Amino acid sequence: MLEEVERWLADRSWSAADRPLDQLLSAKRAAGTTVSVVLPALDEEATVGDIVEVIRRDLIEGLPVPLVDELVVIDSGSTDGTAEVAAKAGARVVHRDEILPRIPALHGKGEVLWRSLLVTTGDIVCFVDADLRDFSAAFVSGIVGPLLTDPDVQFVKAMYDRPLGDAPGQGGRVTELVARPLLNLHWPRLAGFVQPLGGEYAVRRSLLERLPFPVGYGVELGLLVDALHTVGLDALAQVDVGVRLHRHQDGQALGRMAAAIYRTAQLRLSRGHLVRPELTQFDRGPDGFVPHTYAVDTEERPPMRDIEEYARRRVA
Repeated sequence: MLEEVERWLADRSWSAADRPLDQLLSAKRAAGTTVSVVLPALDEEATVGDIVEVIRRDLIEGLPVPLVDELVVIDSGSTDGTAEVAAKAGARVVHRDEILPRIPALHGKGEVLWRSLLVTTGDIVCFVDADLRDFSAAFVSGIVGPLLTDPDVQFVKAMYDRPLGDAPGQGGRVTELVARPLLNLHWPRLAGFVQPLGGEYAVRRSLLERLPFPVGYGVELGLLVDALHTVGLDALAQVDVGVRLHRHQDGQALGRMAAAIYRTAQLRLSRGHLVRPELTQFDRGPDGFVPHTYAVDTEERPPMRDIEEYARRRVA
């Protein structure tokens, strides 16, 4: 490991318990900083309501001054009761296709996160996946904390244990098989991130609006790499928030995720074009193996500050 990364690990890796809630509220009041929490959601009826309820109870309604000023669920086309459950729990629910209708929406998580900048106003934007179980408010307060207390920090990732069933530490298969090797080989200054693909991270809006957003699964890797090049390693940090329990993808879904992440890395390495932006996987059918070919996400959204509607909103 690079000496720079060893130093960074000592200086920029914390635990959520390092910053008590009263310290965060005091820093937030003093600076006048606002915080938006965004949950991208697709068919997460079983979990999104509990997450919203915990955030409202522990970080909004149960405090003398709310830590979270805005709680928004972006529904990206759910066919279950995700929107209804989230709204009943107290979130503002916005459908992806209602945001920036001038530009037709593409499928993908990164698309939702990019569009969320147009319907939120917080100085700090905190993203949280909507499939988490046994959710703790520390997932939000922990990663928002360094941004409220240290003006030099601009991007904070959550780190945590990821069990796979009853096996501790065996989750995050795409991280270990794809993302971590890519980062260590090509961006070794990012080798200290425990969960580089984790969906829980908080970023200053002033940085987010300068970054391009891969529309699909590559968004976490893309934002992390681009943030490194934009603001430098010392502006990045990570916070231990405990254990992350969530719904795991099957092997083929992980393959598609891995291909999108590799594509995101490849573009950042060469800014060239894939020869074949597709991935073929196989299922066994009654007559043998059946191929299924999927397009690999090749679109990226430009920095939000380049979007006319966003610029007009800021002037207003």
